[in-house]
Amino acid sequence: MTTMKAVRFHAYGTPEVLVYEDAPKPEPAAGEVLVKVHATSVNPIDWKIRAGHLKGFRDYALPFILGWDVSGVVESAGPGVNGFKPGDEVYGFPDSSRNGAYAEYIAVNETKLARKPKSLDHIHAAAIPLAGLTAWQALFDTAGLTAGQKVLIQAAAGGVGHLAIQFAKIKGLYVAGTASGRNQEYLKQLGCDLPINYETTRFEDVVHDFDAVVESMGGEVRTRSWKVLKKGGILVALIGPPPSEEDAKAHGVRASIIWGQANAGQLAEIAGLADAGKVRPEIAAVFPLRDAAKAHQMSETEHVRGKIVLQVV
Repeated sequence: MTTMKAVRFHAYGTPEVLVYEDAPKPEPAAGEVLVKVHATSVNPIDWKIRAGHLKGFRDYALPFILGWDVSGVVESAGPGVNGFKPGDEVYGFPDSSRNGAYAEYIAVNETKLARKPKSLDHIHAAAIPLAGLTAWQALFDTAGLTAGQKVLIQAAAGGVGHLAIQFAKIKGLYVAGTASGRNQEYLKQLGCDLPINYETTRFEDVVHDFDAVVESMGGEVRTRSWKVLKKGGILVALIGPPPSEEDAKAHGVRASIIWGQANAGQLAEIAGLADAGKVRPEIAAVFPLRDAAKAHQMSETEHVRGKIVLQVV
């Protein structure tokens, strides 16, 4: 058996359960490519799975490798692969039901990959797929927003939020966004029309009659978000439990919850926007793969501007 270095966990628990060790190197099956991972990123879903918060909803055979962002180089291709060849630089959102990219190699179905933005290094490219596709699908596929409409983005300086602002502005939307005081200037730099400091201002006091809210907070932030929507507006949740249909009906609005889905066409479109200088992911910190536990500790503070990346090569 050929092995590679990977970070795995053998039991659910705190960040310390993440172990840097030898693991079996995957082989690409039909329709898959083997990607030499240059970088991956840490998303909140990673530590929620590691801590056992999704047990019963999403169960994994342990030991397990996390990580559903990848930027790297195609090493080899399985039978029937048409779109990529060895040496191609790719990025993508691998299948979250299988071992992920906290590893030197990952086998990925070619339909979940696109060519890496030429203008971005692997560190920045790895920050995009999961958060970028989640933001894109929330704004345009689920909420169906178009130019001139208004959206409130909660946690607007975070991984999904900072990309959502950029996409929304490209498409001509009016954007309000919540963040801490230290991130107000950053939101303005991203193009946010109405930055809101949640430490001093209740967003529902300044946001009214909006077409959509995109939120990843749940709890009381979600409860307060209903009242900023106009009749027929939509709240798009990025985190469980699903928003209450009763609450939505009581406010005369719609509600939806989404999990970002792999979409090579959208990844290619986002890559084009990055190469045109219109989209740039913010990197909060870069850790070597072996320090994944430290990266998780940072992510769990939930006060990260942009994305945390694990450098593999």
